[in-house]
Amino acid sequence: MLVNMRRSRSGCYVISLRPRGEHEAMRRAASRRGLRVIALSPWRLVPLADAATRRALRAALDADVVIATSPAAVRAARALRRLHARRGQAWCAVGDGTAGALRRAGVATVQVPVRRDSDGVLALPALDDVAGRSIGLLTAPGGRDILAPTLGARGARVLRADVYRREPLPPTPQAVAALRGLDAPAWVALSSGEALAHLLASLPPDAAAILRRARVVAASDRLAALARAEGFACVVRAAGPGPRDLVAAVQGA
Repeated sequence: MLVNMRRSRSGCYVISLRPRGEHEAMRRAASRRGLRVIALSPWRLVPLADAATRRALRAALDADVVIATSPAAVRAARALRRLHARRGQAWCAVGDGTAGALRRAGVATVQVPVRRDSDGVLALPALDDVAGRSIGLLTAPGGRDILAPTLGARGARVLRADVYRREPLPPTPQAVAALRGLDAPAWVALSSGEALAHLLASLPPDAAAILRRARVVAASDRLAALARAEGFACVVRAAGPGPRDLVAAVQGA
């Protein structure tokens, strides 16, 4: 879906790879800076509520430390069980948006890393010495895959609860037409390597080539390296994965 295709002398485009229906925060952040948004969703999010998911969630919420990897994970978990921190239990979030979702759900104290990515989470005080401890992970299949193996290697018992899944979507004709009709510089707001890989594989070849000519603002060093490996020539590092972080980096560049 293309938002505000009227020609602007000052604004470039931000290409949002958020899931379907979750581009509004990016639109607000971009519009404040005179930028336009092309919404290019690689998938939609589907909450899970089967018996196996409920059992996994119950176990994860009983862990010594609970990590939420996204606002979507918080929403899906909250739909199944009340969220609260028990005595002595630590809660961690990957970024400010996830931390805000946890606080609204009833978890008052949340540790958030300065570096808003998986490496930043792994450096949090609550995860400093986890040998023999249990770590609950509220996430989705494929989400933040570095966390579980790293924590397991540190001696933790990881209790993973995949509370939603990503359902792949083909690019819409409107989004493909927007790429083909770009009339100003474009920046890919990159906060998911999986999203970028899916889009490059599913776009028509000419549209994928246009996307690769765009600049990239990446939410982490790992994603910046991935974008360069995919052939993107201009890659800038953002302070974090949130829409305001990504848009601020575009404006600064």
